[in-house]
Amino acid sequence: MRALRALVHLGKFRRNVRAVLALTGRRVCVPVKAGAYGHGAPEMARAALEAGASCLAVALACEGAELREAGIDAPVLLLSQCLPCEIPDIIRYRLCPLVSDRDFALELARAAETASVRLPVHLKIDTGMGRLGCSPEEAPGLALRIAGLSSLELAGTATHLAVSDSAAERDRAYTKEQLARFSLALAGIREAGVDPGIVHAANSGGVVLHPESWFDMVRPGIFLYGYDMTGTAGKGSAAAPEPVMELRSRIVFIRKLKKGESVSYGRIWSAPRDTVIAVIPAGYADGIPRLLGERAWEVSIRGRRYPLAGRICMDQCMVDLGPGAGIPRWEEVSIFGGDAPGAGELAARVGTIPYEITCHISGRVPRVYVD
Repeated sequence: MRALRALVHLGKFRRNVRAVLALTGRRVCVPVKAGAYGHGAPEMARAALEAGASCLAVALACEGAELREAGIDAPVLLLSQCLPCEIPDIIRYRLCPLVSDRDFALELARAAETASVRLPVHLKIDTGMGRLGCSPEEAPGLALRIAGLSSLELAGTATHLAVSDSAAERDRAYTKEQLARFSLALAGIREAGVDPGIVHAANSGGVVLHPESWFDMVRPGIFLYGYDMTGTAGKGSAAAPEPVMELRSRIVFIRKLKKGESVSYGRIWSAPRDTVIAVIPAGYADGIPRLLGERAWEVSIRGRRYPLAGRICMDQCMVDLGPGAGIPRWEEVSIFGGDAPGAGELAARVGTIPYEITCHISGRVPRVYVD
């Protein structure tokens, strides 16, 4: 195993899932798309189900196939729109797609009829995200159409919230508008004589800030992986999530630098005094943002913080240990998580979100599962 590895704490992940179950009292759908936000889809899927999750969610048919081929038999929602050529895999791997329009519903129905199966689908309603989904006004008619297709089963109805993680009054009001549109569409579906199935809307922000969005099931994403984007789940409280991923490496080389000597590409960093530089085999090809070397990021070694020196390289970065630090070669380094600041702080430093940090940890970085 290489020096750089991502430690994934399964116990913390299961704790986060159970916290959502206890808070909402609803079914929990766990998104494991994008390799479970970079944590490893099959492993996190198993941990989610062990913790009491009712179903899983992916973005791509091939992601659903990966779960099935790993022996995972739980219901799997397909959240994104796939191509018609992917429909055979939806049926083969028993995935449950979200349906936004009549044409795709008919494509699914024809393929399911040919395969002699009854395919469960969820109706997607766009209430203000402006992405996938039918309009609320179209929802009753589309639900009626799906219910009339013998090879399809309307197993659920969903929407997605655009600003539910914001506590700003304007954004809270917009979320309430979305939920009002969704409730009106649900009423229309029921008035048309159709059972909407499992109703779900709440993402991570909805779980934390909008109990009225919980309906029959919630599908928090980043919250389960350890980050509260609302900033309102009190640290240390039962509702506060625990970060699941920690990135660690080791010092592979140590060199002395004289005052004024530079480090890395562009020579943007020069030693302010005689110092010791440690080389860490971790770079932007591993998912560490290149900008981090210019944003005063500190790693942790033996519980003490040390700043990065110079630009992040493709495969390496450098740390200023200072004069007389006494840190030996091969010593372990926490880049984020553990004794170092977390991925949320790292994301804020480079102007992004923790989703992007964990998703971008490269496949060449081994995942080590800690329980």
